[in-house]
Amino acid sequence: MLKILNKNDNYDELIKNELVLVDFFAEWCGPCKMLIPHLEKLSSEFDVIKVNVDEFPELARRYAIMSIPALYVFKNGKIVDKKIGYLEFDQLDAWMKGLK
Repeated sequence: MLKILNKNDNYDELIKNELVLVDFFAEWCGPCKMLIPHLEKLSSEFDVIKVNVDEFPELARRYAIMSIPALYVFKNGKIVDKKIGYLEFDQLDAWMKGLK
């Protein structure tokens, strides 16, 4: 599932699943846009949530996001790994499968 976080969503509930990839991004970020097709493809196997840091600055502050794209993986609501910057699909896929 690929979900773009909106104001009506409960973020903390969304990250409580078994394995969730959260993409902190911004509309103006080139590498963030390049990640979109990879995240869409990955979302057929994993939960993927996109969080716009301009719309949710409190979440960016919570995780001290300084660079985007920032990819955080949560397992049952807890951070298990993170990566900063653009990744190719094969890198993303191998990373996520390695965290299962």
